[in-house]
Amino acid sequence: MKKSASAHWQGGLKDGKGTISTESGALKEQPYGFNTRFEGAPGTNPEELIGAAHAGCFSMALSMMLGEAGLTAESIDTQAEVSLEKLTDGFTITAVHLTLKAKVPGTDAQTFQAIADKAKAGCPVSRVLNARITLDASLE
Repeated sequence: MKKSASAHWQGGLKDGKGTISTESGALKEQPYGFNTRFEGAPGTNPEELIGAAHAGCFSMALSMMLGEAGLTAESIDTQAEVSLEKLTDGFTITAVHLTLKAKVPGTDAQTFQAIADKAKAGCPVSRVLNARITLDASLE
């Protein structure tokens, strides 16, 4: 399976503007630029999109792994905080912190944590990122 997305850019780094689109059409010429990435202007940025992809992928992996344990979540809510830092050799995504809140009837905190840790390590987006990935999981 292959999925695709594209970006279009015009101009220099600080004065340029770009758009991001996805094959599915979920994003269609979504604007981004230096100001949306580094100055908090409205629009998207690559780190936000990686965070959304990671939160979604992790949530699905967790659902699958809970199912393998005979459990079904009433809800899984995941937030991904992506850290972009300027290092001596340039900007690098150095970490992703996942915050998970889930309602899973029939499990205990220890079992839930073990399954959540397995999902964090095994979801495809976790596996592709060359960053430290951490998780705070809470069972409601």
